[in-house]
Amino acid sequence: MSWTDDRVEVLKKMWGEGKSASQIAKELGGVTRNAVIGKVHRLGLSNRSGGASPAKAASTPKAKPAAKPKPKPAEKPKAAAETEAKPAAPVNRPLGRPKLIVTAGQPLPPQPSANEISPEALASVREVEKKAKKLSVMELTERTCKWPVGDPATEDFWFCGLPAQQGKPYCEAHVGVAFQPMSARRDRRR
Repeated sequence: MSWTDDRVEVLKKMWGEGKSASQIAKELGGVTRNAVIGKVHRLGLSNRSGGASPAKAASTPKAKPAAKPKPKPAEKPKAAAETEAKPAAPVNRPLGRPKLIVTAGQPLPPQPSANEISPEALASVREVEKKAKKLSVMELTERTCKWPVGDPATEDFWFCGLPAQQGKPYCEAHVGVAFQPMSARRDRRR
């Protein structure tokens, strides 16, 4: 099937009347709905002349023939929508707070169970957690300890928040628990 001048004229006429691509394809014969849509776009006919859709026109009586439907705000021309640059949503945080850091692609190491932690490290962690800042996830920064404490499903869940060691996600006490040599952990389990 080729697009002859006559077929193109029928397409333009029916499109201007508000006919759907399926209706136009059926009328023309030998062409699919998608082919009609593609031709409409290549001809630059994508914006209709203000006619209502056929379903709406058939179901509502025409009381005011001169009235045009109000354009919806989402119906901006594609070129105009692409050129408008939307600013990023502002981050709501109190003044004086450090910038929030979102780490991506950096999984935290698995946390050892209590029987895998040396008694000295466990005592150190318990002391540190008494002094912890108890931050929420929204208050964490690149410089705060991200060690979770408690059950995330409860109100008592928080993060340590003490100053983190350089290049690590945790404070000194929590680094001692999280980053233990495998041999030391295996020996304690036996």
